Amino acid sequence: MDEGYIKFDARWVKTSPLRDEAVAELNSWRQKLYDLELIGAYEDGIGYGNISRRYGPAGQFLISGSATGNFPLLTAEHYAIVTKVDAPHNRLWCEGPVVASSESMSHAAVYQECPWVNGVIHVHHLGMWEALLHQVPTTDKSAPYGSPEMVASIVQLMRETDLKERKIFVMEGHREGIFTFGASLEEAFEVLMPYFRLNNKSLLF
Repeated sequence: MDEGYIKFDARWVKTSPLRDEAVAELNSWRQKLYDLELIGAYEDGIGYGNISRRYGPAGQFLISGSATGNFPLLTAEHYAIVTKVDAPHNRLWCEGPVVASSESMSHAAVYQECPWVNGVIHVHHLGMWEALLHQVPTTDKSAPYGSPEMVASIVQLMRETDLKERKIFVMEGHREGIFTFGASLEEAFEVLMPYFRLNNKSLLF
């Protein structure tokens, strides 16, 4: 498994963390996902899942850093700002105390195609992934995560399917991988929850 491995050319400038209040909302939703084990780590310690929101000038966003899925609690030290993405050339520019998540280019594709989106969530859940495969918009099986091919597949889904209305897609070439998005992080979370409840019927909400 190559989960968590950064596949793009990261042009990272290490800077001091943002103030805690800048990441407070993002961190609150990340904690909910971690508590539900939708973000976390596998037995080998490799983390999975990430979360982002628009931040600063147009096209920029704040995202959980690479290899942070295994931390029970995050602070401002664990977030990065993506300032620019050049998907066709597999390059991404970011700054912060950590390098941006390996899935940052996929997040960027959503923000690029949907100017109204302000929050994006990427989680892992095998049961949901199996149930939703080809039942909701599904990326190309040959497109690996965090790659220009994945970006191209997401863009194609945005333009040729009802993905913008459904706000959820699964990644066939990235086992367990699911994305949701919305005008806010709350909406992105609420898009995900009905599918999660169906696969966890013993849980009370």
